[in-house]
Amino acid sequence: MAVLLFYLYRLVRGTVAINILIGIALVYLLWRLTEFLGMELLSSILGGFIGVGIFGLIVVFQQEIRKFLLLLGSTNISSFALLRRFKKYRQAGDMVLTNIDALLLACSNMSSSRTGALMVLRRENSLEFIKTTGDPMNIELNAPILESIFFKNSPLHDGAVVIEDNEIVASRVILPLTTNESIPHRYGLRHRAAVGITERTDAVALIVSEETGKITYVRDGDFVSYKDLDELKRTLATDLSS
Repeated sequence: MAVLLFYLYRLVRGTVAINILIGIALVYLLWRLTEFLGMELLSSILGGFIGVGIFGLIVVFQQEIRKFLLLLGSTNISSFALLRRFKKYRQAGDMVLTNIDALLLACSNMSSSRTGALMVLRRENSLEFIKTTGDPMNIELNAPILESIFFKNSPLHDGAVVIEDNEIVASRVILPLTTNESIPHRYGLRHRAAVGITERTDAVALIVSEETGKITYVRDGDFVSYKDLDELKRTLATDLSS
């Protein structure tokens, strides 16, 4: 039960759903209090509300329920974050297939030119549900290709690219935005889209800010800090091989 409550909290953390949950808990406690005090009329009203509450919950938490089912539908049992944390040893065949050097070179060049970019890197979960929103591609990952895709006059620069192993498999991909209200307002749609897709899957994302040129790394719906590109390279290598 503790594990289930923890993941329920993570699902609604930072969203308006947490306030709704608190409100529902208060209504339930008030109902129990009116029963205890013998306030029959108020107790029956609150009891009727609680009785049909399951349908209300489906309506109120439609987005969170959809997120949970989407996560289940695109996840195999070996890729749950809870299980991955208990893996002490990597399998012998595990290796990073993605050309991280080319990826970070493209990010560095786009950072210097203030070119906005958003890249999603698949790990275990399927990304078919977002790939279908963009244009299919099957191009080997390299820096010039990434830079040409996100060049501001390119017809492909809007949206995200999806990278699987060492291939760019889709461009102009539309990502789901996060509903997390705790994200600072200085972050734009690219960052919110990166948080959204990493909340729903185990993919990781890289963003290059068009305004500041800063390279941001997102994993599990959180912004990951790093000192320099060498540390970012090591973090990517660890995440993509686990």
